[in-house]
Amino acid sequence: MPRFAYVNGRYVRHADAAVHIDDRGLVFADAIYEVCQVQQGLIIDMTRHLDRLDRSLGEIRIRPPMPRAALTGIMREVLRRNRVVNGMVYLQVTRGRAKRDHVFPSPEVRATLIVTAKALNPAVNAAKYAAGIKAVTVADNRWGRVDIKTVGLLPNVLARQQAKEAGAQEAIFVDADGNVTEGGATNLWIVDRDGKLVTRPADHAILRGITRTTLLDVAEKLGIVVEERRFSVADMLEAREVFITGATTICLPVVSIDGQTIANGHPGMTAQKIREAFFAVAEKTAI
Repeated sequence: MPRFAYVNGRYVRHADAAVHIDDRGLVFADAIYEVCQVQQGLIIDMTRHLDRLDRSLGEIRIRPPMPRAALTGIMREVLRRNRVVNGMVYLQVTRGRAKRDHVFPSPEVRATLIVTAKALNPAVNAAKYAAGIKAVTVADNRWGRVDIKTVGLLPNVLARQQAKEAGAQEAIFVDADGNVTEGGATNLWIVDRDGKLVTRPADHAILRGITRTTLLDVAEKLGIVVEERRFSVADMLEAREVFITGATTICLPVVSIDGQTIANGHPGMTAQKIREAFFAVAEKTAI
């Protein structure tokens, strides 16, 4: 079955979807994006994702391309046309098409909107949940506003490639003080030696993940104590559990970092409990 995309007012075959070579998303990475998980025909945490979309647009001063009701209608239509039951829907908004100039174009230039969707096989994540994944640490060389969900992800690309070449599935960024920030495409959590669930505060050094935010709700419901504080690589390596969170993986155990086994080398119970409770707590919007 062919895939379909929405680009600037038109639903087109995914293979034919295109933007102009002068689009500022291409020329300057002058754009933001969002990704929502779709599970059992339901969009997960859509309100929070679109709230963050609005915040990111505001931070880099791009006018929203349309009202939210119209945008959610497009998201649903793209999902329906692609017959996605389990998968993801992706939104990208750029500052639009204009001649190459670092300053903003005139206000008449309209933002570019792209919406795509694809199905994902739940069995792939299930296998990762059962076995856990490997990770490596890398120096955090990103710009100072990673709290804005921009498409400028070159440091993340290079970090994840480094992880792949090391036989791992995620890169973990470490700041200049030796503290963990987050994963290449995920937020990172540990269960420390006292049994507390710990994650870095959502300052400008990390993205305030939507899954991260909902996981805090899940932890409260389960009675799990959470501390938002900085922690070192040594703290991470000595933890009872390490796991990452993201929209398409929810809560994924990390069992090895830089070749060192975490705890007993198997996924822990905290990550499992959180993952099993997540769907019931998260907001669910019908397609």
